[in-house]
Amino acid sequence: MAQTIYVLNGPNLNMLGVREPEKYGAATLADVERLCGDTCKRFGLDMVFRQSNIEGELVTIIQEARLKKAAGIVINPAAYTHTSVAILDALTLTELPVIEIHITNVHQREPFRHHSYVSKVAKAVMAGFGVQGYSLAIQGLAAMIGAKEK
Repeated sequence: MAQTIYVLNGPNLNMLGVREPEKYGAATLADVERLCGDTCKRFGLDMVFRQSNIEGELVTIIQEARLKKAAGIVINPAAYTHTSVAILDALTLTELPVIEIHITNVHQREPFRHHSYVSKVAKAVMAGFGVQGYSLAIQGLAAMIGAKEK
Protein backbone atom coordinates (compact mmCIF):
# COMPACT_ATOMS: atom_id res chain seq x y z
CA MET A 1 0.00 0.00 0.00
CA ALA A 2 1.37 3.41 -0.98
CA GLN A 3 1.95 6.06 1.61
CA THR A 4 -0.46 9.00 1.51
CA ILE A 5 0.40 12.64 1.98
CA TYR A 6 -2.05 15.47 2.49
CA VAL A 7 -1.60 18.71 0.53
CA LEU A 8 -3.69 21.39 2.23
CA ASN A 9 -4.50 24.91 1.14
CA GLY A 10 -5.97 27.73 3.18
CA PRO A 11 -8.18 30.71 2.46
CA ASN A 12 -8.32 32.43 -0.90
CA LEU A 13 -6.10 29.85 -2.61
CA ASN A 14 -9.19 28.75 -4.52
CA MET A 15 -8.79 32.11 -6.29
CA LEU A 16 -5.33 31.39 -7.69
CA GLY A 17 -5.07 32.56 -11.28
CA VAL A 18 -7.44 35.45 -10.52
CA ARG A 19 -6.08 36.88 -7.28
CA GLU A 20 -3.15 39.26 -7.76
CA PRO A 21 -1.52 37.38 -10.64
CA GLU A 22 1.48 39.72 -10.42
CA LYS A 23 2.24 38.12 -7.02
CA TYR A 24 0.78 34.63 -7.34
CA GLY A 25 1.06 33.94 -11.07
CA ALA A 26 -1.50 32.64 -13.54
CA ALA A 27 -1.69 29.04 -12.33
CA THR A 28 -5.01 27.95 -10.85
CA LEU A 29 -5.52 25.69 -7.85
CA ALA A 30 -6.43 22.93 -10.32
CA ASP A 31 -3.00 23.45 -11.93
CA VAL A 32 -1.39 23.16 -8.49
CA GLU A 33 -3.32 19.96 -7.82
CA ARG A 34 -2.08 18.45 -11.11
CA LEU A 35 1.50 19.47 -10.32
CA CYS A 36 1.27 17.93 -6.86
CA GLY A 37 -0.34 14.76 -8.21
CA ASP A 38 2.39 14.36 -10.83
CA THR A 39 5.09 14.87 -8.21
CA CYS A 40 3.48 12.35 -5.85
CA LYS A 41 3.32 9.77 -8.66
CA ARG A 42 7.07 10.15 -9.23
CA PHE A 43 7.58 8.97 -5.64
CA GLY A 44 4.82 6.37 -5.54
CA LEU A 45 2.80 8.46 -3.09
CA ASP A 46 -0.96 8.79 -2.88
CA MET A 47 -2.29 12.29 -2.31
CA VAL A 48 -5.25 13.91 -0.63
CA PHE A 49 -5.55 17.49 -1.93
CA ARG A 50 -7.89 19.89 -0.17
CA GLN A 51 -8.61 23.60 0.11
CA SER A 52 -10.82 25.45 2.57
CA ASN A 53 -11.54 29.04 3.43
CA ILE A 54 -12.72 27.90 6.86
CA GLU A 55 -10.24 27.44 9.71
CA GLY A 56 -12.25 24.74 11.49
CA GLU A 57 -12.53 22.67 8.31
CA LEU A 58 -8.74 22.74 7.95
CA VAL A 59 -8.37 21.62 11.57
CA THR A 60 -10.74 18.71 10.89
CA ILE A 61 -8.82 17.71 7.75
CA ILE A 62 -5.53 17.84 9.66
CA GLN A 63 -7.03 15.58 12.33
CA GLU A 64 -8.25 13.26 9.55
CA ALA A 65 -4.67 12.98 8.28
CA ARG A 66 -3.62 11.65 11.68
CA LEU A 67 -6.55 9.25 11.97
CA LYS A 68 -5.95 7.88 8.47
CA LYS A 69 -2.24 7.46 9.26
CA ALA A 70 -0.98 9.79 6.55
CA ALA A 71 2.78 9.89 6.03
CA GLY A 72 2.95 13.69 6.19
CA ILE A 73 1.40 17.04 5.38
CA VAL A 74 2.31 19.82 2.96
CA ILE A 75 0.34 22.89 3.95
CA ASN A 76 -0.09 26.39 2.57
CA PRO A 77 -2.08 27.89 5.43
CA ALA A 78 -2.28 31.23 3.59
CA ALA A 79 -3.57 33.98 5.92
CA TYR A 80 -4.03 31.44 8.74
CA THR A 81 -0.22 31.18 8.85
CA HIS A 82 -0.13 34.40 10.84
CA THR A 83 -3.22 33.95 13.00
CA SER A 84 -4.17 30.37 13.72
CA VAL A 85 -3.16 28.74 16.97
CA ALA A 86 -5.88 26.17 16.21
CA ILE A 87 -4.07 25.01 13.06
CA LEU A 88 -0.74 24.97 14.95
CA ASP A 89 -2.32 22.81 17.68
CA ALA A 90 -3.87 20.43 15.12
CA LEU A 91 -0.57 20.04 13.27
CA THR A 92 1.26 19.44 16.54
CA LEU A 93 -1.29 16.79 17.52
CA THR A 94 -0.74 14.81 14.30
CA GLU A 95 2.91 14.11 15.13
CA LEU A 96 3.44 13.95 11.34
CA PRO A 97 6.18 15.65 9.36
CA VAL A 98 4.83 18.98 8.12
CA ILE A 99 6.20 21.12 5.30
CA GLU A 100 4.95 24.72 5.22
CA ILE A 101 4.65 26.21 1.73
CA HIS A 102 4.06 29.75 0.49
CA ILE A 103 3.87 30.82 -3.14
CA THR A 104 5.41 34.22 -2.43
CA ASN A 105 8.37 35.07 -0.23
CA VAL A 106 6.42 36.17 2.82
CA HIS A 107 9.55 37.78 4.30
CA GLN A 108 9.59 40.35 1.49
CA ARG A 109 6.00 41.31 2.18
CA GLU A 110 4.17 43.22 4.91
CA PRO A 111 5.65 42.83 8.41
CA PHE A 112 2.58 41.01 9.77
CA ARG A 113 3.29 38.21 7.26
CA HIS A 114 6.75 37.58 8.74
CA HIS A 115 5.36 35.65 11.72
CA SER A 116 4.19 32.06 11.24
CA TYR A 117 2.53 29.89 13.85
CA VAL A 118 2.89 26.90 11.52
CA SER A 119 6.68 27.26 11.31
CA LYS A 120 6.88 26.25 14.97
CA VAL A 121 5.90 22.68 14.01
CA ALA A 122 7.10 22.51 10.39
CA LYS A 123 10.15 20.40 9.55
CA ALA A 124 10.83 22.81 6.66
CA VAL A 125 9.44 25.97 5.08
CA MET A 126 9.31 26.63 1.33
CA ALA A 127 8.60 30.21 0.23
CA GLY A 128 9.01 32.29 -2.87
CA PHE A 129 9.27 29.60 -5.58
CA GLY A 130 5.79 30.25 -6.95
CA VAL A 131 3.54 27.22 -7.36
CA GLN A 132 6.62 25.14 -8.23
CA GLY A 133 7.37 25.30 -4.50
CA TYR A 134 4.63 22.71 -3.98
CA SER A 135 6.58 20.19 -6.04
CA LEU A 136 9.77 21.01 -4.16
CA ALA A 137 7.96 20.63 -0.83
CA ILE A 138 6.62 17.21 -1.84
CA GLN A 139 10.09 16.14 -2.94
CA GLY A 140 11.47 17.21 0.44
CA LEU A 141 8.71 15.40 2.32
CA ALA A 142 9.28 12.29 0.19
CA ALA A 143 12.94 12.31 1.26
CA MET A 144 11.94 12.70 4.92
CA ILE A 145 9.60 9.70 4.81
CA GLY A 146 11.94 7.54 2.74
CA ALA A 147 9.94 7.52 -0.52
CA LYS A 148 12.23 6.97 -3.48
CA GLU A 149 11.74 8.45 -6.93
CA LYS A 150 10.43 5.81 -9.37
